[in-house]
Amino acid sequence: MTLQPQTLPLADRATGLVGSVIDSSTSLLAAQTHDIVRFAMGSPAAEAIPTEVLAGIGAEALGPRSADAFDYAATEGDPGLRAALLDVLEGTSDATTADRLTITSGGMQGLDLANKLFVDPGDLVVVESPTYTNGSATALSYQAELLEVPVDAEGMDTEALEALVEAAGRTPKAIYTIPTFQNPSGASLSLPRRHRLLELARRWGSVVIDDDPYGMLRFAGEELPTLREVGAGDPLVFSVRTFSKIIAPGLRVGWVDTAPELQQLLINAKQAMDTCTNLPAQRLVAGFLEGGHLQEHLVVQRAEYLRRKVAMQEALTEHFGSIARWTDPEGGFFLWVSFDPAVRTEDLFPVALAEGVAYIPGNAFSPGKAFPHDLRLCFASTPPERIREGVARLRRAVDRLAAGA
Repeated sequence: MTLQPQTLPLADRATGLVGSVIDSSTSLLAAQTHDIVRFAMGSPAAEAIPTEVLAGIGAEALGPRSADAFDYAATEGDPGLRAALLDVLEGTSDATTADRLTITSGGMQGLDLANKLFVDPGDLVVVESPTYTNGSATALSYQAELLEVPVDAEGMDTEALEALVEAAGRTPKAIYTIPTFQNPSGASLSLPRRHRLLELARRWGSVVIDDDPYGMLRFAGEELPTLREVGAGDPLVFSVRTFSKIIAPGLRVGWVDTAPELQQLLINAKQAMDTCTNLPAQRLVAGFLEGGHLQEHLVVQRAEYLRRKVAMQEALTEHFGSIARWTDPEGGFFLWVSFDPAVRTEDLFPVALAEGVAYIPGNAFSPGKAFPHDLRLCFASTPPERIREGVARLRRAVDRLAAGA
């Protein structure tokens, strides 16, 4: 007897699992055998990760006399890390209290928890345009309908937000924003717009998912209060943070700051996900914070990232000054490049890869694919001399595409 192929009984929400062009680039680049200047993945440089310090902490915190470090942890986070994090945040724009703090498995779990708690199928969720691919993908995985709101040099355009919501004829359940050194544009939401965003959220009863992985990486300009501070504990502000950009992405440790009444729901949701965040990684982060290493580490990284941003802008001016424009962030990891005359950056990508340079095409940052002539470059992960080489390779790729080669 021949068995007939069966159709898998997928859930309706499976069709909303769009994946991430950014994360997929890691596997794509690993498969290349020639030299690639990697402007694609938004991660710290390998040399920026404090491996020696973490190794020393690990020898003590995870050594033979620390068998409990390999046990389960409290779902809300290991007490040592929670205490160390509260101490580090004291006096900053993200200062908080224990009843608002939940440790997560990276920032992505924070975004997932926010959507799990607040978004029902068919709910309207506002996202910036362009926006972080994984953030919009998370909302889609909970079957949200997305409303894209433009971003300019002052971050999300709150006037456009109000007009677009009015045109939609319904209010959003959630507003997803990266307010500081936005991914991918590098823009920061201005202080007036931070206040206006919260005014609109309060009027509509919308949760503001405040995703701020880069706020500690300011290397120029004036400090801005976080949405956490501007909201003064407003329960509509759900703040997502991570150590991925400031210590090491592989640790997969972050935290959320939320209204105290949400903490038990967050614990319930995490217990249905992963029980607890990786305890050995929590102990490493706790030791790093307790040892006073974070501030010195940030000082060094801010200076280096500024040096790399300037190198990338100088190289872009040399090679693309007449055919493109780009953003000028005051911190973070990214430049957003827009071509004029138009260059289709998805068509450019395989040519650029062959030339030995990788980036993320602009359409990856818009559910509606609104940025066919733009691209994102990460300057943080590449030293200046390699940045100059990578931008030169990118120009060769643009010329090859134009020539039809």
